[in-house]
Amino acid sequence: MTQAVLNPQRLMQVLSAPVISEKATLVAEKRNQVVFRVLRDATKPEIKAAVELLFKVDVESVQVANIKGKVKRTARGTGRRNHVKKAYVCLKAGQELNFAQEGV
Repeated sequence: MTQAVLNPQRLMQVLSAPVISEKATLVAEKRNQVVFRVLRDATKPEIKAAVELLFKVDVESVQVANIKGKVKRTARGTGRRNHVKKAYVCLKAGQELNFAQEGV
């Protein structure tokens, strides 16, 4: 499979937000992984290139999970939360990503 040229503007939009949860911090400590919310149509090569471009780290692998939105009931009827795609980005040994110091 040939590697397509990735658009830098697209790469800036691929990552929506980091996931800060109990599971995400546990995975970060044990497996050197970082969890991001990404666009629903993002591919693994785009996610890898976006993380390497934005955070200047080396990415070993990317796993994705498509989370279906829950159906919720209210007094007005039923609705559905938005579907979400998460990316578990495994960093190479010795690499680290710290969100507390990235904004400073």
